[in-house]
Amino acid sequence: IDQGGCFETSRATTHDNPTYEVDGIVHYCVANMPGAVPLTSALALNHAVLPYALSLADKGWEKALAQDAGFYPGLNICKGALVHKGVADSLDLPYTPAPKLAA
Repeated sequence: IDQGGCFETSRATTHDNPTYEVDGIVHYCVANMPGAVPLTSALALNHAVLPYALSLADKGWEKALAQDAGFYPGLNICKGALVHKGVADSLDLPYTPAPKLAA
């Protein structure tokens, strides 16, 4: 819902009042669903992100990217160029493919 919602009838809801109905269709549009279980979601996020953070800290961004292509989808700007196609398209800016870095 942060980006406007998936449907014409989408509107933001809260954990206290999470659903509403339009034309017989129940909508659930809570913007921050992990907020319902903050400790669990924080632990899950930490476990998912920590290996990447450690790799970046230990190797630096260029070596980390060269050794793990999984970093590329998170790369937006590289050496002054906009290298994320989705961001470029959404902002109507020039897109440059990200350079493949050697290990």
